[in-house]
Amino acid sequence: MNKNLFVLLISQVFSFTAAPVTVFLSGIIGSQMSPIKSLATLPISISIIGIAIGSIIASKLMSLIGRKNGFIIASVGNSIFSILAAYSIFIQNFFLFCFANLLIGIGMAFTHQYRFAAAESVDKSIAPKAISILLFGGIISAFLGPSLANYTKDLISENLYVGSYLSLAFLTFIPSILFLFYESKSKIETSLDYVGRGYLELLSQPKFLQALIASAFGYAIMTFLMTATPISMHIMENFSLSKTSFVIQFHVASMFLPSLITGHLIKKFGHSNIMYVGLVFYSITVIASFFEQTFFNYMFALIFLGLGWNFLFISGTSLLTLTYREEEKFKAQGLNDFIVYSVHALGSLSAGIFLTLTNWKIMNIMCVPFMIIIILATIRADVFSKK
Repeated sequence: MNKNLFVLLISQVFSFTAAPVTVFLSGIIGSQMSPIKSLATLPISISIIGIAIGSIIASKLMSLIGRKNGFIIASVGNSIFSILAAYSIFIQNFFLFCFANLLIGIGMAFTHQYRFAAAESVDKSIAPKAISILLFGGIISAFLGPSLANYTKDLISENLYVGSYLSLAFLTFIPSILFLFYESKSKIETSLDYVGRGYLELLSQPKFLQALIASAFGYAIMTFLMTATPISMHIMENFSLSKTSFVIQFHVASMFLPSLITGHLIKKFGHSNIMYVGLVFYSITVIASFFEQTFFNYMFALIFLGLGWNFLFISGTSLLTLTYREEEKFKAQGLNDFIVYSVHALGSLSAGIFLTLTNWKIMNIMCVPFMIIIILATIRADVFSKK
C-alpha cells in the first residue's frame, strides 16, 4: 500500500457508488417514466454506452493531461451529472434522465481507469494484488450508495428519488478533493496520436484477446442478468423494494469481497485457472434458474454471479497489463475498455427486451454460449503460450 493506491482506494469507495445506485434505481425509475415497458432498462443501458464512449475519452484525455487531472475533472463532472438526473426526475422527463445517465456513464469510465492506475502504482509482479485491493473498495460502495439512495429517496416528498441522486452528487464529488493528494508519476504524452503497435497487432496476441474476451463476456453475462434482476424481482415477482435492494447489495458485495484473495489466487494458480473457476460460479447461477424463483434463490444466484464476475474481471484486467508496452498503455487500455463496455452495454440494453419476451430461466440459458467462447479463447491462448 502506497499513497497513490490509498487515494485510489478511498476515491473508489465514493466514486463507484454511481454504479450500484444506477443499477438499483434506474430500471425502477425507467419503468415508471418510460412510455414503453421494454425500454425500462434504457437508462442503465445508456449509462453503459456512456462508459464505452467515455473509455476512449478517458484514455485520450489522461494521455494528454495526466491521471490526476483527468480523475478530478471526472469527479466534478459526475457530481453535476447526478444533479441533472435529479432534475430530470423532478420534471418527469424520461429522455433527459437517459441523457443524464449517458453523462454519468462517461464519468464512470474514468472511475474504471482507477484499476489501471492502481496497477501502475506498484511493480508489475504484484499488479493483480493492487487491482484486487482497489476493487475491494467497491464492497463499501455497494452498501453506501444504495443505502443512502434509499434513505434519501423521500427527501423531496412530492418527487420520489430526486433526493437519491442529490445524495449521489455529494458522494461523487468527494474524490475531486482526495485526488489533490495524488502524484502523477507517468510521463504525459504531448502527441495527439497514440504510439506503439496498432490495434490489430495488439488484438492478434492470444493473451491480449484472452484478457479482452474474459473481461468483455464476463461483464456482459453479469450485467445481462443483474440489470434484469430489479425488474424481475420488484415488478414481475412483486418482491418489496427493500428485498430487491438487499439482493442487489449482496450481489455487488460478492463482486468485490473476493478481491481480498483474488490477487493472491491469480499469482499462485495463474490467470487461466482463475478464469475457469469464475465460469464454474457462472454455471451455478445458470443452474439455479431451473428452480423456483424465491427470494433466497435470487440471492443465491446473484451472489455466485458476483463471484464469477470478480474472478473473470480481475484475472482479465491483470493479464491485460502484461500484454502491452509502457508507451502503448493508453491505447491498449482504451481499446480494451471500449470493447468491454460496448459488449457490456449490449448485455444491459437487451436485458429488458429479453425479460419481456422470455423469462428468467431462458435468459440464464442464453449466457451459456458466451461462457463457451471464454473457455475457447483461454485454451487457445494457453496453447500458443506453450509453443
